[in-house]
Amino acid sequence: MEDWQIDFEWLQVQHKVKNAMRQEVLPDMNTVLFLVGIQELGRWKKSFTKEEKQDLMHIAVCRLLEESGYFEFVGRDEDGWPHYRQVVEMPKQTIQEQEKVLKTAAIRYFQDLPA
Repeated sequence: MEDWQIDFEWLQVQHKVKNAMRQEVLPDMNTVLFLVGIQELGRWKKSFTKEEKQDLMHIAVCRLLEESGYFEFVGRDEDGWPHYRQVVEMPKQTIQEQEKVLKTAAIRYFQDLPA
């Protein structure tokens, strides 16, 4: 995917999330990761601890990079939290390159969600 396509489709993801959450501003990457993590957890609660928020974002990154073969789903723990294991080491990348990989994966994730 070319950079302009990623930018355009990422903007569509941001608008989809913004509208679904009835927010005034476009969400950033961390917000999108947090929401993907909640989606993968499969349940919502009124508030999450700081550690749970970090865990949710980690779940999201693993889930998004699973399709590229970097992680694989290994199951859920007794509390229902999904767990992944790293299969392949990610290549060294700049922050911008990492963000591009995550944006591309998030775009695919949201395109695959039922309408």
